[in-house]
Amino acid sequence: MERNQNLRLKRLNVLVGAALAVGLAGAAGTALAQAAGPIRVGVVTPLSGTYAPIGQQVKWGIELATKEINDAGGIMGRKVELLFEDEEANPAVATQKAEKLFQSSKVDFLTGTVNSGSTLAVGQVAERNDRLIATTVSFSDAITGEKCSPNVFRVNAKAGQQSTALAEWMAREKPNARVFFLGPDYEMGRSTVSAFKTAALKKGAVDAGEVFPPLDNKDYSPFFGQLRAARPTVLYSSTAGNDTVRLFTQMNEFGLLKNLTVIGASGAVTSQNMSAIGKALEGFVTGVGYAIDIDTPENKKFVADFQAVNKVLPDLFGADSYGVMYFYKAAVEKAKSTETAKVRTAMRGLEWTTPQGKKQMRAGDHQAIQDMYALRLTDGKFKVISKVAGEAAIGPDTCTRF
Repeated sequence: MERNQNLRLKRLNVLVGAALAVGLAGAAGTALAQAAGPIRVGVVTPLSGTYAPIGQQVKWGIELATKEINDAGGIMGRKVELLFEDEEANPAVATQKAEKLFQSSKVDFLTGTVNSGSTLAVGQVAERNDRLIATTVSFSDAITGEKCSPNVFRVNAKAGQQSTALAEWMAREKPNARVFFLGPDYEMGRSTVSAFKTAALKKGAVDAGEVFPPLDNKDYSPFFGQLRAARPTVLYSSTAGNDTVRLFTQMNEFGLLKNLTVIGASGAVTSQNMSAIGKALEGFVTGVGYAIDIDTPENKKFVADFQAVNKVLPDLFGADSYGVMYFYKAAVEKAKSTETAKVRTAMRGLEWTTPQGKKQMRAGDHQAIQDMYALRLTDGKFKVISKVAGEAAIGPDTCTRF
């Protein structure tokens, strides 16, 4: 009897061991399948509304880089999958779409936000979900300054970097200018105006006044009386997309562009909206981190490839959105993982190659260090007229949250 019981116990142990082996093998197989699956990147960007032209460049830049990466074998042997959502340049919509991508689509990383308010709001969603986001467009200094987040990185130039390049040009070419400031009434518009005003006044400019029309404003004429009364010699604008078209078309119709030097933030005038404005802004000057005539092998190839695929030239939004995919690629390969903590550590201090050349992610505030340029619009094309080195343009690290 005892012998039979021992035999039964041995058979049971064998069966249990076999079952465990099958279970472990299945789990290992599942883990292996998951590891071999695609790296998913959510792109929350405006595909409709006043900032749709910017969102289009974001989409084109990301898609071009992703195709190149996948054609070359992906990231650590894994393909990259893109999932797009329309944020409508609305922070409330952006947070809903980001939550959906994190929770339902299980994206590994997120990018694409344009509206600075959207980037700040989605940054909080990323923290709650223990995921990383990188913006390629948003300008507000607060994103990597007073409202910085350990889970948010910026690969494009912030307002302060743009302002340094533009203020240096203005001090040299238009000394002691009377400057009138205009920007859309939300986070980006006000912070960009503030950054440039600070830089310009330090260089001797005179503050002639400021106005903040609503985002997606249709009629700017109610603000023209204040502009006339200020008698500026320079107008600075931080509008973008279709807002820029409406603003300067209406100013031209009212005769307000005569004897006025017009300058602006990065992206105020781009390849996407300059044709709609026409020649009214000939001579417009901006401070940017990208120009199609930057003389690097990476940029020449990027411009040719972008134009071949999309039939238009890239602007700074397309270039930085292209670059963000290589930022993620370099970080994942350095971390040898897609785990948030490991990739975040890898991103801090990371150097990677972009159409502009080499960039470095400053570890303290997650702001990219890059050379900055002043560009002038001449015969429908932007030309580099001056340059400021990246370390001189970036300014101090003011992030204290991490």
